[in-house]
Amino acid sequence: MASESGGPDRLGQFTSHHRLATPVSPWERLKIGSGTPPILTRHGWLIVYHGVSDLAKPGSAEHQLCYSAGVMVLSKVHPQVILYRSAEPVLKPELSQERSGTIANVVFPTGIDCRDDLGLPNRFDVYYGMADNRIGVARLDVPDCLPVGGAADPPEAKV
Repeated sequence: MASESGGPDRLGQFTSHHRLATPVSPWERLKIGSGTPPILTRHGWLIVYHGVSDLAKPGSAEHQLCYSAGVMVLSKVHPQVILYRSAEPVLKPELSQERSGTIANVVFPTGIDCRDDLGLPNRFDVYYGMADNRIGVARLDVPDCLPVGGAADPPEAKV
């Protein structure tokens, strides 16, 4: 029996595809990608995402990639609208376990947990890949007000 939202072999069908964000800051200039699932905060939907830049190797003409993490806050009512986007990474490879491993210079956020259990609704644990061979956890405290001057996609951004 076929369902209303697709066929018998599908749960549903994606519709209303649109671009949410493109690279705008130097730390994400090569590419960006999704990270943690969106989580609702008092400011809107918080996403911790990854951006990739190119690092020059000291004393060499070679370059290597660097994966860092930033945050976006999307409108609670209209999540296709970006209210805030970090101009600088909030998490970047600094620890030796993030700078050396299967793939060097990688922090790759994938999970997030609100710490309501501690009575701290503005504190989040963010779980992330460290150099593609370890799992790390970092604390993120959401401020009372969104910072001024968060980056946004320029109107001429490629769709």
